[in-house]
Amino acid sequence: MDTPLIEFRNVTKRFNGRTVLNDVNLSIYENQVTTIIGKSGTGKSVLLKHIIGLLKPDEGTILFQGTPVNKMKKAEWEGHRHKIAYLFQNNALLDSMTVLENVAFPLRQTTDLPKAEIEKRAMKRIEDLELLEAVGKFPSELSGGMQKRVALARALVTDPQIVLFDEPTTGQDPIRKNMILSMIIHYRKKYGFTAIMISHDIPDVFFISDRVIILWEGGVGFEGPYEEALKQNVPMIDEFLRSLDGFEDQLTGLLSREAFKMHYSGMLGSAARETTSSAALFGVRLNILYEALGAQAALEALRALGEYTNRYFNAIGGFSARHSRDEILTIFPRKTIEEARKLVEDYSLELEHGVIDHIRDIASANAGEATCFDIHIHAGVTEVSPDDTIDEIIEKGRAKQEIISTYRCDFGGKDQ
Repeated sequence: MDTPLIEFRNVTKRFNGRTVLNDVNLSIYENQVTTIIGKSGTGKSVLLKHIIGLLKPDEGTILFQGTPVNKMKKAEWEGHRHKIAYLFQNNALLDSMTVLENVAFPLRQTTDLPKAEIEKRAMKRIEDLELLEAVGKFPSELSGGMQKRVALARALVTDPQIVLFDEPTTGQDPIRKNMILSMIIHYRKKYGFTAIMISHDIPDVFFISDRVIILWEGGVGFEGPYEEALKQNVPMIDEFLRSLDGFEDQLTGLLSREAFKMHYSGMLGSAARETTSSAALFGVRLNILYEALGAQAALEALRALGEYTNRYFNAIGGFSARHSRDEILTIFPRKTIEEARKLVEDYSLELEHGVIDHIRDIASANAGEATCFDIHIHAGVTEVSPDDTIDEIIEKGRAKQEIISTYRCDFGGKDQ
């Protein structure tokens, strides 16, 4: 694997004799989203503060692109630090400045750009995070959720190489929470920064994370893709993930992936293992909605699809979970593939009123100057064998996906 962008080697940090980070070894790679999770008091925020240089290790070494920080000259380290933006947990907005002034502040402090260019860039970020109505307000006049979005706009305004997110979605409702997470992944892809995030918003953060680091009793219990954590037979990982079983996907109301896995394992362990079962993988291309109408509209459409799918198939004993950012997997216990296809066919006919009408309303409300586009809802129906893993079911469903419902926009009477 490539040289890590950031590497911790045997890092230990103590406060008043208490060890918070104990011989920590971990790697963070460029152009990825790395999410750090763990119980309260395991050192997540302390780890971020070491990355930005607010704290120094008592023992061990931190490296940037292979070079130990403690061996860098001051100018070299400052060059690295200026490429990092930090979204603080408490937002750290300046009370005496308006939203526009807060977002523009890093550009005024670190660049020689003309005032007009600084304001233009700040306004672009403000618009991106849907804060135009607050541009002239002060932080004290904003809700906690809006303050969080102002802080995110400020963190992104300098187009940083690395962005550290300390609980970026705390206090947000499900739509805003998922909107912020979607915007993080959108801007990470668009601008190519490396995102390092600590969060308690599980399972939502797993949908955007390339790698997960689980902190456990001061050390690293797991490091790698989230899917690999589910496969590990390690007591500390099992205990941590079991504690998540009650979490549902707050955006869609569907099961969390951990709870879905338990349902699926229970199905295979029962008499149903001897009978035929089927599955369907549903998907809506969020990137199309995102680019045309914005993050909130895209996530409202996904929420409508999730809630409708949950309500429709629960009645016949099906169970569903979101298994990627814009895909929902539903299992039909004891249903043949012919029966599952008929269920999906009937479901697709009902989508016109259950979801497509809602998407039409969202599009009409958010269209603005957007050009017309088509939104397709896909489904892939497949048989489930007793030996299939969930990943194998998803791959089989993707291979068989076809369009089952289409929304064709008609902004301003323009036919497409």
